Amino acid sequence: MSQDPTPDTQRRSGMVALVGRPNVGKSTLVNALVGEKVSIVTPKPQTTRHRIIGVLTEGETQIALVDTPGMHTQQKTALNRVMNETAVASLAGIDVVLFVVEAGQWRDEDAAALARLARLDCPVGLIVNKTDRFKDKTELLPFMEKASAQRAFDFVVPLSAQRRDNLDALRHELTSRMPDGPYLFPEDEYTDRNMRFLAAEAVREKLTLFLQQELPYSVAIEIESFESGPEQIEIHACIWVARDNHKSIVIGKGGAMLKKIGRAARLDLVHRLDHRVDLRLWVKVRDNWIDSEAAVRELGH
Repeated sequence: MSQDPTPDTQRRSGMVALVGRPNVGKSTLVNALVGEKVSIVTPKPQTTRHRIIGVLTEGETQIALVDTPGMHTQQKTALNRVMNETAVASLAGIDVVLFVVEAGQWRDEDAAALARLARLDCPVGLIVNKTDRFKDKTELLPFMEKASAQRAFDFVVPLSAQRRDNLDALRHELTSRMPDGPYLFPEDEYTDRNMRFLAAEAVREKLTLFLQQELPYSVAIEIESFESGPEQIEIHACIWVARDNHKSIVIGKGGAMLKKIGRAARLDLVHRLDHRVDLRLWVKVRDNWIDSEAAVRELGH
């Protein structure tokens, strides 16, 4: 006879938000903790545009990790403003906040992001990421002391998300602070996002990796159709750009760049979905969409 499922009263679950300036490794940390690719990751700042939840379920504890856009001081476009609003709004109903910084780097943007946490009454932990850049860990001590003094943090964990160093210490801190209660998500799920969203993000990740520095920030991906059949999944996606000259850059000479982007995104999706994928891409122009809040929200941000 099978055992009865564990009563909800014996379970613990909670929401944990990762915040900080752009490019400190929040998405890499979420992916490392969950053990799945929840958020896309590139070396360029402001890759994360959305509030994405990665779900970590171990034993009788479930931790919902909320990956947020990096908080930045410059709000030149409507897209920047919406991303900042998303990051701040993600703090509502949170049980623990992880303030993530880059080892050895304390900037004005770090201070500005930390200031937004001043009124929170939930535990806030300091996460010093990218410690693998320091061969001699004693060289980190002055920075750790400086960063720790910026607020009365509830705990401090130095780690390397990329190399998955010291993640157990962070899991212990989080597990011990999760409130009693039922799981927030089915225990076999690792994210709150559906396959359409993951497909769009896969395309945007390759755009960000392959295109020149500024262009990726003015593109958006819209999944026009997602058909799942027994033989393969057929996905039609539109790449929206903000200017006519951007369209030719994305397509490339003889369509070479668009083919490169499509091939890499398709292989990524085949791996993630464990299914054959037919991915078809189109490029369209929507003039200066990043400066229109209505357009930004209409395109899914």
